[in-house]
Amino acid sequence: MRVLGIESSCDETGVAVYDSEAGLLGHELYTQIKVHAEYGGVVPELASRDHIRKLIPLIDEILKRTDSVGAIDAVAYTSGPGLIGALLVGGCVGRALAYAWGVPAIGVHHMEGHLLAPLLEPNPPAFPFVALLVSGGHTQLVEVKAIGEYRLLGESLDDAAGEAFDKAAKMMDLDYPGGPHIARLAEQGVAGRFKFPRPMTDRPGLDFSFSGLKTFTLNTVTQNAEANGLPDDQTCADIAHAFQEAVVDTLVIKCRRALQECNMNTLVIAGGVSANNRLREKLETALAKINSRVFYARHEFCTDNGAMIAYAGCQRLMVGQTEPLAVTVTPRWPLDQLSHL
Repeated sequence: MRVLGIESSCDETGVAVYDSEAGLLGHELYTQIKVHAEYGGVVPELASRDHIRKLIPLIDEILKRTDSVGAIDAVAYTSGPGLIGALLVGGCVGRALAYAWGVPAIGVHHMEGHLLAPLLEPNPPAFPFVALLVSGGHTQLVEVKAIGEYRLLGESLDDAAGEAFDKAAKMMDLDYPGGPHIARLAEQGVAGRFKFPRPMTDRPGLDFSFSGLKTFTLNTVTQNAEANGLPDDQTCADIAHAFQEAVVDTLVIKCRRALQECNMNTLVIAGGVSANNRLREKLETALAKINSRVFYARHEFCTDNGAMIAYAGCQRLMVGQTEPLAVTVTPRWPLDQLSHL
């Protein structure tokens, strides 16, 4: 089965073609970062308009490049969670193409796509495992027994880790998205100058909270500000280092706790923040001490992309799951509500 995948949940337009026998044939991605950077975050209406402009040309390109014109057996598109306008663009285009081609279509859960993205790698993890889904909008720990068999272990009660990175970056006048800029600045920071809290690690449970850490960061920036309202360059680097270490340590502590509670030794980490090199480094070190392993997608598949949607959709399409002609998108969609394969 050859599947066209369409991702349009937020500020990336992604398309890909996945073949159930040959694997991933190709993918294309257009990012809207420049569109939204001047606003310091995603503007939903602008995101929807840009998806409309870019989606069809990207689909034309990927079909030609993968020699898939007339050879698509099904279409998978992101149907939630995400921005409703952006989701409707991908959903309407995907459903219309499937109808025109006379092939089935299926709406894919965005976070299931992220969760399964590491399975696109040459050495994929085996089920069961614990997954850390960590991105701009989600921070969740999930017990994964098989595709569709998910149990939520814990999640952020307020800001997701990716949101916290973006907001901390904005406090230091760094560009959007903040995660990569904080990570680069942290490399120049001096360890130990500032000590940030590791929220909710001193109590039982697997939930997260990053709003207090965000406030702590703002207070630190304010207390060290100079005449221009910002700390000097080295102080900003030191704050970025302390902030990143606090977020990473919190995620690592919770991941170890989740593995021990589920009696598992395999962790999968997915989502935009999983591209953070410091997080990968600390997870590998910490899990090696408890004879566990961590798996993740290559960097280009950590952020939103069409490949993960094509793959996730293909798994469900192969067992006969499809969607009716009506396009249904779900901006808020708990992962554990998905059906089993």
